[in-house]
Amino acid sequence: MPRGHLRVMLGAAPGVGKTYAMLEEGKRLQSLGTDVVVAVAETHGRAATAAMLDGLEVVPRREVEHRGVTLTELDLDAVLRRAPQVALVDELAHTNAPGTEHAKRWEDVEAMLEAGIDVMSTVNIQHIQSLNDVVEQITGVHQRETIPDAVLRRADQIEVVDLAPQALRDRLAEGVVYPEARIDAALSNYFRLGNLTALRELALLWLADEVDSALQRYRAEHGIAGSWEARERVVVALTGGPEGDTLLRRGARIAARSSGGELLAVHVTSEDGLREAAPGALAAQRSLVEQLGGSYHQVVGSDIPKALVDFARGANATQLVIGVSRRSRLAALLTGPGIGATVIRESGAIDVHIVSHARAGGRFALPRPTGGLTVRRRVYGFVLALIGGPLLTLLLTSFRSHESMTADVLSYQLLVVVVALVGGIWPALFAALLSGLTLDYFFVEPLYTITVGEPLHLLALVLYVVIAVLVSLVVDQAARRSRAAQRAGAEAELLATVAGGVIRGEDALHELVSRTREAFGLSGVRLLVPVPGSPEPEVVASSGEAADPPRIQNLPVGTRGTLELSGRDLAAGDRRLLAAIVAQLDAALEHRDLAATASELGPLAEADRVRSALLAAVGHDLRRPLAAATAAVTTLRQTDLRLSDDDSEALLETAEESLGTLATLVTNLLDVSRVQAGVLGVSLAPTGVDDVVLPALDELGLGPAEIELDLPPDVPSLLADGVLLQRVLVNLLGNALRYSPPGARPVVAASTFAGMVQLRVIDHGPGIPNERREAVFVPFQRLGDTDNDTGIGLGLALSKGFVEGMGGTLDAEDTPGGGLTMVVSLPAAGEERA
Repeated sequence: MPRGHLRVMLGAAPGVGKTYAMLEEGKRLQSLGTDVVVAVAETHGRAATAAMLDGLEVVPRREVEHRGVTLTELDLDAVLRRAPQVALVDELAHTNAPGTEHAKRWEDVEAMLEAGIDVMSTVNIQHIQSLNDVVEQITGVHQRETIPDAVLRRADQIEVVDLAPQALRDRLAEGVVYPEARIDAALSNYFRLGNLTALRELALLWLADEVDSALQRYRAEHGIAGSWEARERVVVALTGGPEGDTLLRRGARIAARSSGGELLAVHVTSEDGLREAAPGALAAQRSLVEQLGGSYHQVVGSDIPKALVDFARGANATQLVIGVSRRSRLAALLTGPGIGATVIRESGAIDVHIVSHARAGGRFALPRPTGGLTVRRRVYGFVLALIGGPLLTLLLTSFRSHESMTADVLSYQLLVVVVALVGGIWPALFAALLSGLTLDYFFVEPLYTITVGEPLHLLALVLYVVIAVLVSLVVDQAARRSRAAQRAGAEAELLATVAGGVIRGEDALHELVSRTREAFGLSGVRLLVPVPGSPEPEVVASSGEAADPPRIQNLPVGTRGTLELSGRDLAAGDRRLLAAIVAQLDAALEHRDLAATASELGPLAEADRVRSALLAAVGHDLRRPLAAATAAVTTLRQTDLRLSDDDSEALLETAEESLGTLATLVTNLLDVSRVQAGVLGVSLAPTGVDDVVLPALDELGLGPAEIELDLPPDVPSLLADGVLLQRVLVNLLGNALRYSPPGARPVVAASTFAGMVQLRVIDHGPGIPNERREAVFVPFQRLGDTDNDTGIGLGLALSKGFVEGMGGTLDAEDTPGGGLTMVVSLPAAGEERA
């Protein structure tokens, strides 16, 4: 029986309409005569989705008992017995109840597919296993139900059910997606506009990658080796040379000419690990690739042209950009066609651009006398030529005959090759000339004369020189590459060790200074920073012992200090690596200074926020109780007024109430003075939600008739000052009660999001227009501020200062259906504070 086909509706978030689209497509297929059944559909109470089930056959669900609760799941056996042409299965990543045949719903779907049933299903992007951690970083919510990528990629058809983020938020606010009780928390957490935009982009990118993979599979299955120009893909070949920047910018311009063009840079490393490219140059070019919006790749291959063409074909490239060869004319003549010519010949349908640059076509030149070999090896080459030549001549003259001429020539040729291998080009040239003259003098008629009687003898001498040059070129190049590889390896090891020490939390400055002394063989290294008001600098890190002044070199470390080096003078190559270390030292010093400044300013900033908010608040409230108390006492002191006992009692109560308010304000002023003196600070400790909400309700005398509580038991403790947080909640609850209409109880809810505990005070009053959201946090911006019996009211400005002083935030949001929601966000206990 042929396997069934799987079709998946992919959505960026709940509520975009996946189930609706699946049922709508099922009805369309049914109208065409296809046998369609609904194996399982989750309507989530959405009326429009439930209405789509009308007219479709629904397979009854299976009931499963689990811990005294009856759960309903997809009845796989019933679907297999029914054997429809198409089965509609909602929520592919769903976890089945314990006791069912399969743990996951996608396993049920696999069984249907094996039975030859076509399946149409739905899944959200957050349920894809490889994207689970990415979605958690975006939304702060960990998804427990996931589906392996391989299962989804095996689908015959994947469609994105797309909906603009703002449109989804509008549907959510209208109650189309979730019930009213969940709307506010959903809009404020998972369904934030930024979250939905990122999830939408993630879904589209995942599908684009799947489409690209499907195209590659199709080409592979059908043996299509040529490039399909679905979009412009430009591959730039990098050697690590100075022309790399030019090639990358040219490639970026080519890619930008078409919509959706893609830039890829590739560097081919030889299989033996040796290359002429400097790691620093490749790192800079890799950074440039990323700035140009491309991607960097590195492949290993002994045949560079073949590796380049294979990579370009594997990436379905349409353009390949390479630079003009930097080899000299002699090298091109001796070694044949270069990489460019070979790439053009092998590229097939891929267009090849050969870009000229300033380093193209090097001049003919012999290797420098210094070359890649050490002085000791060159000396050994000359010594071998001076000693080996006479000894070989002595040996060969002892057995000289007319038949031994060929062996004599080959013996001297072997000597030239050995000298070239040991000492390079100059000892080899010396040995070639010496061998030619010796052959002519001792073995060619007329003997014991320097006369070239035959043109072939002159040719032999030229061949000696050519062989010496060729072999020495190979030796010199190998030595250069070996030394470059050793140098690059040492530099990489040094930088990796330093970076590793910093990452592991070691003292970055001390680590950098110690590694600098060890890497360059110095007797001592010190990092000095100037001290204000002192002529002597401070030694912040040192390693080894300082030398006498003539052997000390000083390098500036930005504007923050000086690196003092004691010992040998550094070569130019050493100074290049040292410049990178100095840059890291400068960054480490900057980080140290910033950390010190932050540690000093942190407590002051928190205290200043509390003090500023409190001062601004009491300045407003001080006037009202003072005026009320003054008026009451003045009235009581007037002798010409006859007051009843009730009037006198009322005036006394007003004076007493106002004086009590003044006493509280004076206490706050004293707290401010302590804050200013650095004595009073914010005391943070793990605090349970109940430990602050219930005392706040008691202080206001509120019960279940006036306030609705939604405090889940699994909400963790938060990091806060319990006294300050209680005062914040009292103020927010007082405002909510004041503006809530009759019969609409305010709600106090708690939830967690991205390591933060959020307390919400929700009312259904008139709300606050968007243009006044900022003004509401100006001290005591409230309605009806005319009576004297509403308490002092810390005001939203003071509440915001208290919350920010505790490392949190206080935000105002719309309540779905009308009203205002005040959200207090504080770190959960155990979470590191940023």
